[in-house]
Amino acid sequence: MDRRAVIQTCRTLLRPIASLLLKCGLTWREFSVISKAIFVDVAGEEYGIKGRRTNISRVSILTGISRKEVRHQRELLDSEPEDLPNKTTDATRVLSGWHQDKYFLDQSGKPRVLPLSGEISFTHLCHRYGGNVPVTAMLKELKRVNAVAENSTGTLTVLRRYYMPVSFDAEWMLNAGTVFADLGKNINYNLQADTDKTTRFLGRATNHTIPVKALPEFRQFLEQEGQKFLEQVDAWLTEHGSDTNSDMTRLGVGLFQIQDTITDRGLRQ
Repeated sequence: MDRRAVIQTCRTLLRPIASLLLKCGLTWREFSVISKAIFVDVAGEEYGIKGRRTNISRVSILTGISRKEVRHQRELLDSEPEDLPNKTTDATRVLSGWHQDKYFLDQSGKPRVLPLSGEISFTHLCHRYGGNVPVTAMLKELKRVNAVAENSTGTLTVLRRYYMPVSFDAEWMLNAGTVFADLGKNINYNLQADTDKTTRFLGRATNHTIPVKALPEFRQFLEQEGQKFLEQVDAWLTEHGSDTNSDMTRLGVGLFQIQDTITDRGLRQ
């Protein structure tokens, strides 16, 4: 297989994931920590011989991670989940410092209302926790995401402990993760399919020449016909469901709208 194609595919797959994680305030360092553990876990679970867990040396060869680090990652995976290292965004560090640093807390232990400048101020807070991000840029961003409010007196009140560019419902986020996972498993399964395997259905219907004005009509069409199809699938699954506990599998289908913006540079993913 052409390695360039694999790299390009990886970039294509990561773009929506990076976009989602950035909206949630997750940094590339945190993603790096998570992805290292997942590489070790997948290599250990899916590449063993005769159903056994892959040994450390082979995991190291497959992942490019040192044997020592593979062993460390396995120990972490086998233990209770731990907090990720404190390598988060400058904005989150500022908000956390405002909530945790005694210098910026009042006598009751709550975050002070801070002036913009002065000895105990937002500017001082940013210099201590905000890295090299300009104070004005930091304040503008924190106000934009409703993490900080400016009072009528010009002072500042902190409203949130963590920086999240876009607010999401936790259940919605967990559901989004399973949608990504289901699609990824389908593609991965079909990639390995051979004469002994039946591929799983994967299809798309797209057209690059649809006028933007047709969007409302398409959405209405998809809501009606898509919902009707999903109800038919749900009825089939209900009919074929079983109360027994043997030879069970999770089965279903996903349906979602596809839409991209056409620019002078081509199709923007």
